[in-house]
Amino acid sequence: MALTLPALPRPALRRALPALADRPSLLAAATVLLVCVPSGEKDVTAAAHVTAADVASLALVALTALNLLRGRLPALSRATCVLFGGIVVAAAVATVGSIDPATSITGFVRLTQVFVLVPAAVLCSLRDRTDQRLVLGSFVLAAQIQGVVGAKQYLTHTGASYTGQPIRAVGTFGALDVMAMSTVVSYGLLAALALALGERGAGGDVRLRRAMFAAAAFLVFPLAVSFSRGSWIATGVAVTVLLLRADARLLVRGAVLGLAAAVVLVGGLGLGASGVTQRLSSIGSVSAAPDQSVSDRYDLWATAGRIWQDHPVHGAGPKAFPRLRDSRAPLRLSSGSDAADSTIGFQREPLLSPHNMYFLVLSEQGLIGITAYAALFLGLLLGCLRHRHGSAAGPGGTTLAALALLTWVLVDFLYADIGGTTTVLTSVVLGLAARACLQTPAIRGADQ
Repeated sequence: MALTLPALPRPALRRALPALADRPSLLAAATVLLVCVPSGEKDVTAAAHVTAADVASLALVALTALNLLRGRLPALSRATCVLFGGIVVAAAVATVGSIDPATSITGFVRLTQVFVLVPAAVLCSLRDRTDQRLVLGSFVLAAQIQGVVGAKQYLTHTGASYTGQPIRAVGTFGALDVMAMSTVVSYGLLAALALALGERGAGGDVRLRRAMFAAAAFLVFPLAVSFSRGSWIATGVAVTVLLLRADARLLVRGAVLGLAAAVVLVGGLGLGASGVTQRLSSIGSVSAAPDQSVSDRYDLWATAGRIWQDHPVHGAGPKAFPRLRDSRAPLRLSSGSDAADSTIGFQREPLLSPHNMYFLVLSEQGLIGITAYAALFLGLLLGCLRHRHGSAAGPGGTTLAALALLTWVLVDFLYADIGGTTTVLTSVVLGLAARACLQTPAIRGADQ
């Protein structure tokens, strides 16, 4: 699907370019919002999927490079360079030693984009609290858009197929990217909740706090009817970390309010009752009696482990997993997962990854890669926990939001990996976390 962008008149273009140069976080926010634009992609096996959000993220990288050449950016800390540089080195080593270097080159480019270039550009674009709030606000707005579409899909039975009924909320992404809407909604819920908590106390904006609490409360319903167990688990863990970090007493009150809301919505009004209850009960049976999707994940993880055993140091190379999967997978592994909606009809979606980011890195980049990613993730997580600037102690809640979003990503990576329309949002989250924990100096004249 070709993206046709309207031509801007020259005077508007002349005004827009200096504005972007002075406030590059506008491009970071645009990257988040453009995730909502349907890509129309129906071939999940294509070598590359370029979306509107990818274009915006690359424009942000180009603008950052230009500002760097013009001396308008501060020097990044040594720790930042080491953490992100380690990802590039690991991917390069894995590509050189790949079983198929030509194919792995595209994987190297994608990994560099997702885990290095875009996060670094987001980090450099967040010069003050206004920038951080702008990007977090874009997460909330994107989630509201997807939440409204998803809720309508469930209520009008126009969503993706779930238990034989077209009730699964998938937003604007379609059945082939069934996890995307729940991801966007989860991010928006966490960002809204963190911003609301950041406005508590003296000096906080009461109207903003109420608006963000209301936004977070609304997003609970579309998240529930996405029927995504992974997003439920990751959101639950991230909200727990968020409330513990802000105020432990809020965790108890939040649990009580959440339980009461669930009783009213599911028990009283019957919204999503059968599907949500069935899906929740299946979480407890993932070890004793796993369903087919969980069983396939276990088999894919075992397959990734076998690939790593054959290539322990630098892995088999980026994008090598699909090529080696069939020779090492158990015979009971499904040929693909089912996807169906009114647009695509019924399709079988091939299982092209282990659905676990850590196993994916281990199998394709070996011990070198998993060490680099562990250093990056742990460094960002510990940094967010260490710094309290902009947390609930004062207006903003930006560090709280970065911590919650990063926690969501790290938990989700236990049973998912990069891929799909929302991959670029992972880059933005990493950039937010780096800004929150590394506290790079603001440029001269910026409002810190």
